[in-house]
Amino acid sequence: MKRLIPGVLLACFLSLPGTALAQRGQGWSILAADTLGRGNTAFSGQIGWPGLTLGLLHGGSERFDIGGKFTFNWGREGWVRYTDPGVKFQAWMRLMLAQTSNVSLAVTFQPGPFFYFEDTGGRDDTDVGLALPVGFVIGIPAGSAVMVNLGLDLPFHVYFGNSVGPVFPILVGGGLEYFVDRSLDVTFNVRLGPSLIPDFDATEFTLEALFGVAYRF
Repeated sequence: MKRLIPGVLLACFLSLPGTALAQRGQGWSILAADTLGRGNTAFSGQIGWPGLTLGLLHGGSERFDIGGKFTFNWGREGWVRYTDPGVKFQAWMRLMLAQTSNVSLAVTFQPGPFFYFEDTGGRDDTDVGLALPVGFVIGIPAGSAVMVNLGLDLPFHVYFGNSVGPVFPILVGGGLEYFVDRSLDVTFNVRLGPSLIPDFDATEFTLEALFGVAYRF
């Protein structure tokens, strides 16, 4: 009996975190790895550096979301030394790869064209390119109202014509989501790191720091 009691207590203790964490969070996220759920749709908006992003995401299944984004940037792809205005039109896909009671993992893909408008000595030039960003994000619930995310983003993009050429950013960071209620989510996300530009043998420091809101309906 003396050996049985500690064993039962240990089993109960080990079962508590999974049970408690399963009840944490709101069951969805816009920045982390928890998808929206089949049939649910969310509108999101973010503003900061390098710009303003509006997005619509729909739960195609329990593990896959699909939608689109429109972005107006005042910082060229997050490069801190450049303030060229530009626009991007992107698809938005997120696939949850794994989920446990206390962590989830997803991969994101957001392809689409972009256009940057550069003033070169009184002459307006338009740089046209294609973004093919891939990201990996871990979501960690930190209570019923808070979701933490940690991420690695590889927002590869390429400029066409006699311009910059291919760019290979490597960004890491994290973020927070605070759920005001089951439908409304207040967000902050940051990613930073180098952008490698082989054609110019150059590196640009890149930063993304965005506040936002999301509403699921």
